[in-house]
Amino acid sequence: MFQPNMMEGQLHRLDMAQNTHEGDMARIRDDEFDSTNTKSGGSENQDGASGDDQDPRPKKKRYHRHTQHQIQEMESFFKECPHPDDKQRKELSRELGLEPLQVKFWFQNKRTQMKTQHERHENTQLRNENDKLRADNMRYREALGNASCPNCGGPTAIGEMSFDEHHLRLENARLREEIDRISAIAAKYVGKPVVNYPLISAPIPPRPLDLGVGNFGGQPGIGGEIYGDGDLLRSINAPTEADKPMIIELAVAAMEELVRMAQMDEPLWMSSLDGTNSVLNEDEYVRIFPRGIGPKPTGFKCEASRESAVVIMNHINLVEYLMDVNQWSTLFSGIVSRALTLEVLSTGVAGNYNGALQVMTAEFQLPTPLAPTRESYFVRYCKQHADGTWAVVDVSLDNLRPSPAARCRRRPSGCLIQEMLNGYSKVTWVEHVEVDDRGVHNLYKQLVSSGHAFGAKRWLATLDRQCERLASAMATNIPAGDVGVITNQEGRKSMMKLAERMVISFCAGVSASTAHTWTTLSGTGADDVRVMTRKSVDDPGRPPGIVLSAATSFWLPVPPKRVFDFLRDENTRNEWDILSNGGVVQEMAHIANGRDTGNCVSLLRVNSANSSQSNMLILQESCTDQTASFVIYAPVDIVAMNVVLNGGDPDYVALLPSGFAVLPDGTAAHGGGMAESAGGSLLTVAFQILVDSVPTAKLSLGSVATVNNLIACTVERIKASLSCESA
Repeated sequence: MFQPNMMEGQLHRLDMAQNTHEGDMARIRDDEFDSTNTKSGGSENQDGASGDDQDPRPKKKRYHRHTQHQIQEMESFFKECPHPDDKQRKELSRELGLEPLQVKFWFQNKRTQMKTQHERHENTQLRNENDKLRADNMRYREALGNASCPNCGGPTAIGEMSFDEHHLRLENARLREEIDRISAIAAKYVGKPVVNYPLISAPIPPRPLDLGVGNFGGQPGIGGEIYGDGDLLRSINAPTEADKPMIIELAVAAMEELVRMAQMDEPLWMSSLDGTNSVLNEDEYVRIFPRGIGPKPTGFKCEASRESAVVIMNHINLVEYLMDVNQWSTLFSGIVSRALTLEVLSTGVAGNYNGALQVMTAEFQLPTPLAPTRESYFVRYCKQHADGTWAVVDVSLDNLRPSPAARCRRRPSGCLIQEMLNGYSKVTWVEHVEVDDRGVHNLYKQLVSSGHAFGAKRWLATLDRQCERLASAMATNIPAGDVGVITNQEGRKSMMKLAERMVISFCAGVSASTAHTWTTLSGTGADDVRVMTRKSVDDPGRPPGIVLSAATSFWLPVPPKRVFDFLRDENTRNEWDILSNGGVVQEMAHIANGRDTGNCVSLLRVNSANSSQSNMLILQESCTDQTASFVIYAPVDIVAMNVVLNGGDPDYVALLPSGFAVLPDGTAAHGGGMAESAGGSLLTVAFQILVDSVPTAKLSLGSVATVNNLIACTVERIKASLSCESA
């Protein structure tokens, strides 16, 4: 009935021999053997099972059985305390009528028994897993033996891999290490409360003009002004937890692609016919980068461009501008109409943006109502490379959230930033998108299809110009000899900040953004004029009431530079500016914003011919680069401008900007840039007029007709003046 455990008995005898004097052995030997291993916690003892058969002295075997009560009490105590001390053992032996050594050995045997059972259970589990792995291994070997080559149909052979395969494996391993590293960084932040930025509010339905302005509330938004909601921007939420590993992997692969796209030349990049631009070889691109975000959608066109330039900004500061959505959208306000950070997956390491990951959405624009904006949902990844170069890459995440409304997706696009001496940086910009541009008006088809409307040249030219503007804002060694130059440092900063807000407001309100509800006027003889209304309430930077925006775009057979110089010159302003009413326009003060004299913030005074009218001040910023030019202005209050010129807060100065955006028509050689002397211009004229100071008032058709006549008359005056000049 009971099976003695001989090995355990031997162990405990040796253990006892080590802890007992030989003189006591004869006295306790019987008790020791009586309390050796028993089945079911020691219910029976066998002297002979304890290893005493190795003793040369013959000894009669005796059997002693613990009572059921003793066993139950010791079992119960064992559950609470498997290792009782001397005091506990003595107390227990007294209660159960046993010797302390009997209790001691019962607990030793019980512990050994439990350990043996546990090891036996683990061995069984490991044996089962081993059998399963062996069966899987055999099954895979059989499958490999029966496999056929997908290329030739013949049997596969497992031999030495080729050099290319070895290279790919090494590259894959390196990319996997980077993914794991970024995942580890992201995990620190993903596990914490995620930085979620609020999405835009509920959509605002379009309203006809004769119903009043309703809820067209102008909200100050990130990177401009938000008047409503775009379909794509509204529908996108932050990524789910399941999406994040895929996003990280896509970002790492995009970074690898961007660096190679920026550094490789032929056959990936080919020179254009005139030798001024690089053209992407699409077949070579697909061969080199077979993976990514998938094949080009049907009906989409590829736009790929690459440009390099040296800009006057420290590389660290430049990275910070690109990774901060507010600064980025302000820096590129002529291109980025709206931008939001949906979630920050990683803030980077070591106190900088190395390894930073952000899921973003943005809307890219041309300054005209005739070209639809491009909405994009993407991840932005920043990395510092071994040679000290920084790289920032964007890649679309539309495959995670497929949307039929998406008309644009960004393949890996961004820039490499290399540190240079004296605070300069060399920037190589790659812009690679696939887009459905069928909604572009014929007037802008040539410019958009050439890639210059949204390409790398425009991004880099804007960056170069804005870096010069920032440098001039921080300049301290301003010569005081020139008349009208503002030398007060605080006054310069305040005036430039005010002008910056004016430019952002103009750009955000002139494009065909999905946030806008443009209405085309018809039956007035000027059906190409678009108008839009909005209500201004509790906005210190805009006068309260109903604001009517009107814009139109048209072609001029005059080079862009001549159009820009004509519009920014205060001496020719009265030829087109109806608001000046024939008065003399004089520049009171100015701030130079770069090497080109056309980049300037000016304060103009209109000396009206009618002496009974008070003189008016106009704040104006003119800016130009290789790809676009702007002349933007707004009437300002004299008292408010005195506060600004003395370094006061410019945010409380109410502005309604109007002005012009000049783009090349894309027909001239070398891409039709702003510096070209040939080719025509695409001119957008836009006005913002306060038609009623009561925000709840209805918009009258008379107000619409007045603004329409104003813009039509301005267009005719510009055409007449420039045609005479060109003739």
